[in-house]
Amino acid sequence: MIPHLHNRTHRPHDLLEAALGRPVSPDEGLTEYTVVAHWPGLNEFAQDDEDRIWTSVEWAEHLDDPRLNHPFPATPPDGRAFCHIELRLAPHDRELALQEWAEVAHRLARATGIETPGKEQGARWIAVQAQPGRLDLIANLIHIDGTWHAPPGNVARRLANESRRIEQDLNLASSPRATPASRPAARTAPTASAQLAAVLTQLADEHAGPLAAVRGLIEHTAHRTAHQPGAAGTAHSLLLLARRVYAVQEDLHRAAALLMPPPVAVAPPAARRSTHRSP
Repeated sequence: MIPHLHNRTHRPHDLLEAALGRPVSPDEGLTEYTVVAHWPGLNEFAQDDEDRIWTSVEWAEHLDDPRLNHPFPATPPDGRAFCHIELRLAPHDRELALQEWAEVAHRLARATGIETPGKEQGARWIAVQAQPGRLDLIANLIHIDGTWHAPPGNVARRLANESRRIEQDLNLASSPRATPASRPAARTAPTASAQLAAVLTQLADEHAGPLAAVRGLIEHTAHRTAHQPGAAGTAHSLLLLARRVYAVQEDLHRAAALLMPPPVAVAPPAARRSTHRSP
């Protein structure tokens, strides 16, 4: 499993579009096969609409409601209230069932502090599984009462640790396997493909990669431009450009995955023959 903690943003619509791989629409309904998990308070909140399928636009508006109801909460100066966690299966992981994706989503939400067990009126979040081998968790860090959910300072480490535990619990192929002490794994030199894959991964890295920095600057400029008179078109063009940069990052991740050599299967140690002698 490969987790990515994206930079926080101002609105959920772009995050939902990235999760779906297409624009949000007032005509496209998202069933439980796409929105595989959500914050626990939604069951009580939407009990009157349990037979109605929400569109992707309605899901985005639902996430955005606390920000609109509390335009001046105790948030950081940049006002970026929406958190986005992207989780990808490793190239050799098996595909997960619907219930497994839901379990993964709840575990990540709890591990990163987005969901607090027993607190149903906390941060609103949904988990979207719309693209093969990928889960997107989108959360509004403004609570329903207008308070700000301050994430812990070690979110990235918590996310990585929980991902490793999930791999082991779900018996995924990419889980680390212990090698017998008597037969330590041989350390081999990286191949040319592996070296190129490492370069592409570094370029597309969401935390420290150059493309992520460029995309962040473009998004920041777009949001500032949107407040200038008559510059709405320019701001929209900049956001589209940022989305293309994100698509390039996605393509680089896929190329890196294709370049990575398959894991070498290690044969189990042969059973030791008995030296029992007949009397």
